Amino acid sequence: MLTRRHFIVTTTTLFSSALVSPALAQDAVGIEIDEAPDTGGAGGQNPWGLHPRFMPTRVAANDGLNAGDIHVDPKARFLYHIEEGGTAMRYGVAVGRAGLYQPGNFRIQRVVEWPSWTPTANMIRREPEVYGQYAGGVPGGPDNPLGARALYLYAGGRDTYLRIHGTPQPWSIGTSASSGCVRLVNDHVIALAENVTPGRRAILHS
Repeated sequence: MLTRRHFIVTTTTLFSSALVSPALAQDAVGIEIDEAPDTGGAGGQNPWGLHPRFMPTRVAANDGLNAGDIHVDPKARFLYHIEEGGTAMRYGVAVGRAGLYQPGNFRIQRVVEWPSWTPTANMIRREPEVYGQYAGGVPGGPDNPLGARALYLYAGGRDTYLRIHGTPQPWSIGTSASSGCVRLVNDHVIALAENVTPGRRAILHS
């Protein structure tokens, strides 16, 4: 398994700072990239109040990474979607709480719009006071814990119940907050999902 050290020793070895070339001046949600991601301000492009580094940013990717794959760096709280031509879209994420994050090499088998959600038996057993009330499932919608889109991660042909998904809690981005899944702001996961092909890899680094 690739470790985080193998994947990203420093931010200058695998991914550079934001690109400023005119040919690469737009990120995945159409925000102009200057020397740093746009924080929105009065323009409302960052209505969630995210730290600027967690806004979508196009960065340069090292050689050897496969276009279409996703890499998650749990320490920096970044997700990278590798593009053709040596670039990647970088998004801020929330990852699993201590002991719940699961590194590994997975396949994205499904991409679902406004998915329904049912807590796993382990989640209910671990925190019945939180999850027991949802044992019957929650239909898709803006208040659903999986948010606007979900990428379903499989290993060995089996559903791992791990997801890369949106969240109705954008304030959690940049933290360890989930039961193991990787969360993005809903607007960002919509942009990501539009460019994800089922069958590609998602590597959750340790």
